[in-house]
Amino acid sequence: MTTLDDVRKSIEATIGNLTPAKAQDLAKSLSDPGTAKEQVARLAGEMLEWSQRNRDRLRDFIGREISNQLTSMGLASRSEVDALKKRVRELERGAGMTASGRKSGAKKPAARKPAARKPAVKKPAATGDA
Repeated sequence: MTTLDDVRKSIEATIGNLTPAKAQDLAKSLSDPGTAKEQVARLAGEMLEWSQRNRDRLRDFIGREISNQLTSMGLASRSEVDALKKRVRELERGAGMTASGRKSGAKKPAARKPAARKPAVKKPAATGDA
């Protein structure tokens, strides 16, 4: 007869990380007392496979659900953003632009020349006769 504890262990095995030792214990608890060791070992192996398949299914389900929620929110996926970045780079190259947005080959503006200085006007020398 299966107890509530056995059901709980089965559910934990579905979503948790079922180790071979835990699978062996669970198989023993679910089997009749006189069951051969080979049958218990086979049942434990099947439980490990079953647990792994269910974890994979759960992971896939959660991944799809997250993807659906992000899509419904209008967020772009990484691959969509990467594709847009690639397209922008191609367009910039086609327009002769660099990554900074400047035209490649564009010359920097020439530096302004300083205004010409006026020659200093010499003041007449002061005489000491005053």
